[in-house]
Amino acid sequence: MRALITGSSGLVGTAVSLALLDRGDEVIGIDRRPNTWTDRIEMRSVDLRNAGLDDFKVGAKPDIVLHLAANAKVFELVEHPERAMDNVRVVFNVLDYCRAEEIPIIFASSREVYGDIQHHVTQESYADFVVAESPYSASKIAGEAFIYSFSRCYALPHLVFRFSNVYGRYDCDIDRMERVIPLFAQRIAAGEPIVVYGREKVLDFTYIDDCVAGVVAGMDALLNGKVWNETINLATGQGFTLVDVVNLLGLAIGKEPNVTFEPTRAGEVTKYVADLTKAKSLLGYKPTTPLTGGLAKGVAWQREIGVLPPR
Repeated sequence: MRALITGSSGLVGTAVSLALLDRGDEVIGIDRRPNTWTDRIEMRSVDLRNAGLDDFKVGAKPDIVLHLAANAKVFELVEHPERAMDNVRVVFNVLDYCRAEEIPIIFASSREVYGDIQHHVTQESYADFVVAESPYSASKIAGEAFIYSFSRCYALPHLVFRFSNVYGRYDCDIDRMERVIPLFAQRIAAGEPIVVYGREKVLDFTYIDDCVAGVVAGMDALLNGKVWNETINLATGQGFTLVDVVNLLGLAIGKEPNVTFEPTRAGEVTKYVADLTKAKSLLGYKPTTPLTGGLAKGVAWQREIGVLPPR
C-alpha cells in the first residue's frame, strides 16, 4: 500500500503512519508543521486551505488517501469559527484531488456530528444534520456531506470514521494543540489546579492503539474491495465522566488532583457512548484497552519521554 496521509504530524496521523511503515507500506505525509515525534515519515509541508491538485502530487500516485487534517478543539472553534470554515475548504480540496486522480479516501469525522445526545442513539445511520452543536461539528457534518456527494456523483470509494476522544502516545504536544488528558496529567503532576468543564459529562475515550487498529483495518478493507462507502464509529464503547479521568490520572501519577468544576462550555457534547456494531461486524474491530489501562499507559509514556517526572 502507498498511502497519502493528511495531518500526518498529529496524534492519529503519526501513529497510523508508523504502524503502516512498520509493516512495510509506503507513507507520504502532508501537514503544515513538521512531526514532533519522528523523522521516519516522508512529509511535504502544504497549507491545505489553499492547495491545488499539484500540491498533492508527491512521487508515485498513492493507492489511498487518509484525510485526518483539521482544526479540532470544539470550544476553540466556538471562539474562532473561521477555523471551522478552514476545515470545510481543506476537505473539499482533498476530495477534489481524489476525484481527479480516482483515489479512494478515508475521512476522519467525529462523534460531534451526533450532537448532544441525551437518548444515547449512536448508530451510524443516525445523526441530526439539521442542528449542529458547534462550528466544529458543522465542519465535520459538511465534510461528511461532501464525501457522500462525491461518492454519488463521481463513484468515489470512501469510508468515514467517526472518532471519539482519541488519546495516548503522541498526544502531549500541548504547544501544538492542548488536549485535555495530557493537560490534566501535566498539571496534576506539577501540583497545579485543573478545571473540569462539565462534571456530569459522559464520553467515550479511545486509546490510540485501538484507533489505529480500526483505521488500518479500514484502509485494507477499502483497498481490497471488502468494505466501501460506509460510515463507522471507532471508539471503545464505554462511557466515563471527566471526574473518572481526573481520578484515574491521579492514581497513575500518584498525586491527589486539585480540581474545580465549571459548567459545560458552549458547543461541547455532554453524553456520548459509541455503538460499535458496524465496526465489529465489518472490520472485526475489537478495542482492547479500556480507559483504566489506557491512561496508565499514557502516563508511563509521558514519563518515558520526560514530559512527566518519574514517580
